[in-house]
Amino acid sequence: MGGAEESASYKGVWVFAEQKDGNLRGVGLELLGVGRRLADRLGEELVAVLLGCGIEELAKDLVAYGADKIILAEHELLGRYTTETYMNVLAELVYKYKPSVLLMGGTLNGRELAPRLAARLSTGITADCTDFDIDKDGHLLQIKPFSKLMAKIKCRTKPQMATAKPNAFKRLKPDWSRKATVIREEVKVSPNETRTRVIEVVKTTNSIYGNVEEADAIVAGGRGLGSKENFKLIHDLADLLGATVAGTRSVVDRGWLPASQQVGQSGKMVTPRLYIAVGISGATYHTVGMQKSEVIVAINKDVKAPIFQIATYGIVGDLFEILPIFMDRLKKEYQEGVDIEQPSEQKPSNPY
Repeated sequence: MGGAEESASYKGVWVFAEQKDGNLRGVGLELLGVGRRLADRLGEELVAVLLGCGIEELAKDLVAYGADKIILAEHELLGRYTTETYMNVLAELVYKYKPSVLLMGGTLNGRELAPRLAARLSTGITADCTDFDIDKDGHLLQIKPFSKLMAKIKCRTKPQMATAKPNAFKRLKPDWSRKATVIREEVKVSPNETRTRVIEVVKTTNSIYGNVEEADAIVAGGRGLGSKENFKLIHDLADLLGATVAGTRSVVDRGWLPASQQVGQSGKMVTPRLYIAVGISGATYHTVGMQKSEVIVAINKDVKAPIFQIATYGIVGDLFEILPIFMDRLKKEYQEGVDIEQPSEQKPSNPY
């Protein structure tokens, strides 16, 4: 938007704090963490933008997680998300306040809203960033994987927009003593401006596969398993550990798992306490989605597989020999009453 002189008037790092049904989406709190770092580097304010209806109480959470200021826009027509309405309101706020940086979550709604908003604002956007930095001239570096490289992308126009997937960044430890200014914006929203109306919301659950983004433990399989029939080993191990099943893009492309279980650059970002990678070589497009797991256990017959470079523990060997031995040991320990902690939530049923 505008030339160099006008661009200099853009100040502040904004985070769109997406909420659903009156609850903040976790990705907004995660982006406040990285936004705090960027704002401090620039010497500017970190602003959280909150849209909805009856959501003022959420502001205190945004302050605790790092925001210096909250822009709150409430209207009954913002109570349920529609792209046109949210885009119009956000665009007007950007025109009014002129932020230098605008970060948004790569959620289902965010992936639809962000590019449309960028087009409305005549600015650029980089999707699914895994890191951000500030260069010597104060420009935002938007970092994401590209093949085997990490691309650093600059946007020549402002606001500099980018999205990040859930779990791409860690939240700051909340500081409930922090204070901030809350600006209540009176927005004009007309039903006539919205071509889309929400008639009914139908909530669906995946009864077979767990939610990888929220899992404490994940067992992931790769192309090394060889077939969908062999992938049963992954389900069996996950059942024993009370873990969630996941896989690489090649596994999903082959129809061994649904896309909801894909981890990586074009899938989900995960940060479980335990991630067991079986038959996964460790290409960047996969590891970028799981490398922040607390403990990574890799099983692969190729000693030179890249997955071992990020693994906490590595086992070099034939997975078809290792997994049966490992599972037999687990079963014996369960039978002998060894206390092995498992998640309290009920594990989805094995589809095999």
